[in-house]
Amino acid sequence: MAGTRQNPHFRRILVGYDGSVQAEKAADVAISLAESLDATVLVFAVARPPEPATSVEVEAVLDDAREHYERGFVNVRRKAQQQGIKLETDIAVGHPAEQIIHRAETDKIDLVILGRRGTSMFARLIMGSISARVLRYAHCPVMVVT
Repeated sequence: MAGTRQNPHFRRILVGYDGSVQAEKAADVAISLAESLDATVLVFAVARPPEPATSVEVEAVLDDAREHYERGFVNVRRKAQQQGIKLETDIAVGHPAEQIIHRAETDKIDLVILGRRGTSMFARLIMGSISARVLRYAHCPVMVVT
């Protein structure tokens, strides 16, 4: 089958959202792509629990995160609504890269879009960035917006 090429079909796009300027840019890119591709967008935020976490602490973190992220989701929802894009939002608790990778697999996401955080080279070497981890382990294409 030399010469045949399949075009990727991006029907479900996941945006990793943390409320930052970079995450807002990633959401804007996702909405723009979704409009041209007739795709659905999932804006997905992940709250990190305290370590070691007790169930009471996890509940408190999740409650605080829901309040924080819901405020950020308002703007993204408004933009999607203006463009006629179907948009879902959700919040999980855990390590952001692991949760994004897991959610992308379970929801059969076709494309993950992340904002790139400006961290020093030293910090990336020690911790590794969320976007680098998602790029390495996601089952689907990943776009990093700068």
